[in-house]
Amino acid sequence: MPFVPIIRLIRRTVQERERERERERERERERERERERERERERGRERERERERERERGKEVERERERERERERERERESEREREREREREREREREREREREREGKRGRDR
Repeated sequence: MPFVPIIRLIRRTVQERERERERERERERERERERERERERERGRERERERERERERGKEVERERERERERERERERESEREREREREREREREREREREREREGKRGRDR
């Protein structure tokens, strides 16, 4: 009869150790879930940083396109100025030919 309380005590101790191991396993699973949530938050932050870098690259591409359009407009303005200078030179040559014809005409009348 004295063995019965000892057996109960042993059983209770074994059960308590088993419950403690189960609680420890549950705490470890919770820590793992928390680590996974943290990894997921970090992945989300990284995706947001990547989207921000992508937006910056897009803005830079747009700024470069705008600079290229401005360079193109400047080339066009320069071409127009050059055409205007050429027209002015042509008008000057025409005036010179007109003066030359007038001088020729005067020489012809003077003879």
